[in-house]
Amino acid sequence: MTASPASQLAASIAKFPPSMAMQIKAARAKLRKIVPHAHELVYHYSHSLVLSYGPTDHPWEAVFTLACKETEISLYFLRGPKLPDPQKLLRGSGKQVRFIALPDTATFDQPAVKALLAATLKLAPVPFDSTLRPQLIIKTLPPSQRPRRAVKSVSAKSKIESRKSKI
Repeated sequence: MTASPASQLAASIAKFPPSMAMQIKAARAKLRKIVPHAHELVYHYSHSLVLSYGPTDHPWEAVFTLACKETEISLYFLRGPKLPDPQKLLRGSGKQVRFIALPDTATFDQPAVKALLAATLKLAPVPFDSTLRPQLIIKTLPPSQRPRRAVKSVSAKSKIESRKSKI
């Protein structure tokens, strides 16, 4: 029997370190309040868990995306290059999307971020339909994967010294 999409997503989030799993859950809840009628599309990659929010189940219509990595979460905005960004918060050079770092959910409450969220919704290629029931859709999830591990920072100098000692 196949697990429900909600339990599959919960299992994916549980593979992150506990503090990061809590941040992912909080960011997800905050974004669900902003776009309550959005379909949530889940993609699982080797380096990140990606949650996209859009008016349909078509990935290209998603207006917001949470990219969750081992040590950080980024919030991506569709139509990023066209968004008014007087405080220069948006990062990236993509033709369709730009992103901001999301160190915690308080970031959603900053006036400049609220303005970006509102502008993104106005530029959405397909409007959200408040009469439709949103769905959680697992697009890609591997059947088994080891738990994620914290990334250890190793300097280039120590890598070189380690190689020299083996010679």
